[in-house]
Amino acid sequence: MVVSDNIIRIGIVGYGNLGRGVEASIAQNPDLRLVGLFTRRDPAEVKTLSGVPVHRMRDLERLRQDIDVLILCGGSKDDLPQQGPQLAALFNTVDSYDNHSAIPEYFAAVDKAAKSGNNVALISVGWDPGLFSLNRLYAEAVLPEGATYTFWGKGLSQGHSDAIRRVPGVKGGVQYTLPVPSAIEQVRAGGNPALSTREKHTRECFVVLEAGADAIAVEQAIVTMPGYFADYDTTVNFISEDELRRNHHTMPHGGFVIRSGTTGGGASQQVIEYRLKLDSNPEFTASVLVAYARATHRLRQQGQSGAMSVFDVAPGLLSPRSPAELRKGLL
Repeated sequence: MVVSDNIIRIGIVGYGNLGRGVEASIAQNPDLRLVGLFTRRDPAEVKTLSGVPVHRMRDLERLRQDIDVLILCGGSKDDLPQQGPQLAALFNTVDSYDNHSAIPEYFAAVDKAAKSGNNVALISVGWDPGLFSLNRLYAEAVLPEGATYTFWGKGLSQGHSDAIRRVPGVKGGVQYTLPVPSAIEQVRAGGNPALSTREKHTRECFVVLEAGADAIAVEQAIVTMPGYFADYDTTVNFISEDELRRNHHTMPHGGFVIRSGTTGGGASQQVIEYRLKLDSNPEFTASVLVAYARATHRLRQQGQSGAMSVFDVAPGLLSPRSPAELRKGLL
């Protein structure tokens, strides 16, 4: 594989599970170099995998000239709505904003900021939204007569788990998304059923309470949370810190995008299915972010600016290979 001599300099904002995944992924891409990590914590207390310099958030603007693309690894509930627009005005950015219902409003805010700074900001990059979004688009374009279904899980959702941990009275917690097996069977059989959000998935939460917290109030805050839990049958289980560490420390996930349609005037039934099975949700999401960071840099080099989504990025821009290599090796 031929790699460009032009190294793309990457900065990371936030060093939780996703930030650590981005750091590890960059190490697998020789055309990318991690130049700094930015955190709200005391930098002296942050131990990184690579030994990269750790800075305070306030140092970002001072180091603008050292960074080609900034990868934002904060949560979608509270971090990215503020950080996305603020940082897109200063840097080329990539983020994994995953509150599907609020994406249009988030896009508009980031687009305005990115254009003001003449930067490119790729939003909602990951596997859903992200790779699953692309597969929904491809499938619907190929089979215009039909229906598309997305099933997630069983798996631990980073965004929803982060939302749980922001609820007052919650000390720790995780959330699992579970597809309803009977719904998947109907879709694979080509039945094209009309399924509500509640009929396709359930959500299961495991929560550690702060001392003295009101369990009933916490449960109600979770199950009624708009955009995350209100539209699903949600079960909240209260557990100990020891049980959380012992039984819920890994972060598997995955899911399916299925398009069931017909061709030939309805004579032929066609089913497209795309599946992901992930041992580590944050590591995989981080790997998608890193590939799109490469594309973000290339788009800016082409003179583009403003917010974009995965729908706006040509696939070849994700790869370190040249167009000629891609045609020879993958086409």
